[in-house]
Amino acid sequence: MSENCSHDCSNCSENCSSRAIEKEKQNELSNIKKVIGIVSGKGGVGKSLITSILATMSMKKGFKTAVLDADITGPSIPKLFGLKEKAVSPDGKYLYPVITKTGIKVMSINLLLNSEDEPVVWRGPVIAGAVKQFWTDVAWDDVDYMFVDMPPGTGDVPLTVFQSLPLDGIVVVASPQELVSMIVKKAVNMANMMNIPVLGLVENMSYFECPNCKEKVEIFGESRIEQTAKEFGIDCVCKLPINPNFAKMSDCGNIEEFSGDYLENLFKKF
Repeated sequence: MSENCSHDCSNCSENCSSRAIEKEKQNELSNIKKVIGIVSGKGGVGKSLITSILATMSMKKGFKTAVLDADITGPSIPKLFGLKEKAVSPDGKYLYPVITKTGIKVMSINLLLNSEDEPVVWRGPVIAGAVKQFWTDVAWDDVDYMFVDMPPGTGDVPLTVFQSLPLDGIVVVASPQELVSMIVKKAVNMANMMNIPVLGLVENMSYFECPNCKEKVEIFGESRIEQTAKEFGIDCVCKLPINPNFAKMSDCGNIEEFSGDYLENLFKKF
């Protein structure tokens, strides 16, 4: 570690021993086999949507599935799944996740608040601590795939997840704009610094397909996601179109009704 170390690994290119922080241990009521992080360099690109779709796919394939909502200040996972029930701690020791209609286990700060529109006005270290507790203090039981929906950027919480949770890989979500391509590179570079493999890139809102003639129109301009993937040696790129039905399912809490093979190649990487 450099004598000038700021302890902010997200803005440092040094590959020093301070990165090798011991991972948080699972509790005796949890057996989680694979942990996949869903990240984005900026907000508003559909990271939570991709998280919920991947979890839905996993459950439909017969895997025991969970979602840890690490976006403490902007939690949207409960709404996507239509969850109104609150998480409880009947034994006073462990929290128990809320179960969706199809059996996906979910833990989110919105499942603990009195109201879903109650703001979380916490500083970074407190938020990071809450994410750790979602891993250590929740009785997850048996889980084949856990998907971690991270907040955007490369700040405290993504760094906490990278360092504290035993991530098997991450998925980076982006949209087609050129500015986003630059931000994607930041997220990929951070993952590389933390020695976390990037399993694939997902370009959300990639194009619009006319329901009549089936022509694909790139509303946000020509995609550059393949170039970015090639630059970093990432061999899996998936594209999700603009589809009003996706928004309708999300707003109504029916994301588990999603169907489509847009992310099938990505899931095979898991």
